[in-house]
Formats: sequence, C-alpha cells, structure tokens
Amino acid sequence: MNAHALELKAVRKSFGNTPIIRGVDLAIPGGERHAIIGPNGAGKSTLFNLISGRYPISGGDILLKGESVAGLKPFEINRKGLSRSFQITNIFQRMSVFENIRCAVLWSLGYKYSFWHRLGGLKDANRRAEEVMESIGLKGRRDTLAGVLSYAEQRALEIGITIAGGAEVILLDEPTAGMSRSETADAVELIRKMSRGKTLIMVEHDMGVVFGLADRISVLVYGEVIASDVPANIRGNKAVQEAYLGTEAAA
Repeated sequence: MNAHALELKAVRKSFGNTPIIRGVDLAIPGGERHAIIGPNGAGKSTLFNLISGRYPISGGDILLKGESVAGLKPFEINRKGLSRSFQITNIFQRMSVFENIRCAVLWSLGYKYSFWHRLGGLKDANRRAEEVMESIGLKGRRDTLAGVLSYAEQRALEIGITIAGGAEVILLDEPTAGMSRSETADAVELIRKMSRGKTLIMVEHDMGVVFGLADRISVLVYGEVIASDVPANIRGNKAVQEAYLGTEAAA
C-alpha cells in the first residue's frame, strides 16, 4: 500500500522554452505538515498550480494517495481529496460567511447538481457550516458579507473554506502573508488545529511560521529541490543557508 499522501515524480514545467520546474521529486507521507520554501521566483506557486491541476505538467507524474492525477482538471482533483487556498484571498465577497462555508461542504455531503433541494433545509450542510465557523472563530460573523471582513478574518475564512469540504490533503499558499505578528500567531494556531489528522503542504515566507509548524521542509531553488529534511537539519544546511535562509536566519 502506498503510504504517501502526495508524491511528485520528476515533475517538470516549462512555459515555451523557459523551464520553471526542473524535475522535482517529492514524497509526502499522510498526516505530515510539510513546508515548501525558497526565494522569490523559485517556482513555489507554479508547483502548487501543477499539483492542484491549474497548470498541466510538461513531464513526470503527480500521485495523490497512490493515484495519478496528472492531466485532471482542478475540480476532479478536489473531488479526489485535495483542496487548496491561494496567495490572493479567494472568497465570495457578496455572500455571507455562513454561505461561503456552506458552499464548500455541499459536494462532500453528496449534494451535487441537485436543483430540487432547498439550501435552508439541508440540515447536515448547515450544521457542518456552523461547526466550521466556530472552529475558525467566525461564528459571531455568521451573517456578515465576506467582503467587509478584516483581512485576517478573510484569510481565516479561506482556510475554513479550504478545509470544510473534508479534503485529506490541504495546500495553503502563503496563509499568513500580510498579517501582523499577533494575527500570524492566531493563524498558526488555527492552521495547527484545522489541519490535525490531515496532510498539510504550505508555501510560506515567514520562517517563524515554517519552523513552528512544519514536520519537514523542502527548499526549492530555480525549480529544483535542493534539500528536504526536518527543520533542525534544514536550518543547519549550508547549501540552504547560501541559497535562501542566510546566516541571520540560520542563527
């Protein structure tokens, strides 16, 4: 039985004649919190877009729970158990917090293209949405339009949407970007709580977040993984220090 929740095998991506991802091999066990770090332009967001199906790969393979998902559309990959957030907050601005969360849970509860169900009568979906809102600390904002939430609240809502559908593999793209120190601390606790029992893969620039959350860290530089190890070994890796962390971060 394949123990890996996500596995990348020699994954490549080129745009025209320009290679961006240059043969990435990566195996992430189920239940692991895994961070992908690297300098700007390293290809981190491109890698997320390949994993989630937004971009087609140019070569190699991507396995989700042992099954190839290369070539599948994003919604097909999502239905196989992978969900993601984005660098730029991606929510329904004119819908309430509750409505945003409820949209995320419908498919996982079996309400597919069902035009004969009244949303107000879907007790299981409504109950699940209420539970998620409480978990992300937005129960008091239930009927507030998502577009008027604070930035930190919108990011929390997006994390809730990402996780609400019951996906086993969660991709978070810079979840704490633009947050204050206190907001970041709250977000880290939320991510830790909401990802419990799931496989978490995150791209993050805040090294405090990375070293505080990740079980293992992979370092991507110019489209190649130059190191993949536990945080203590990554911190002390000279090649990583030279390519990205720098002596100050390593200290």
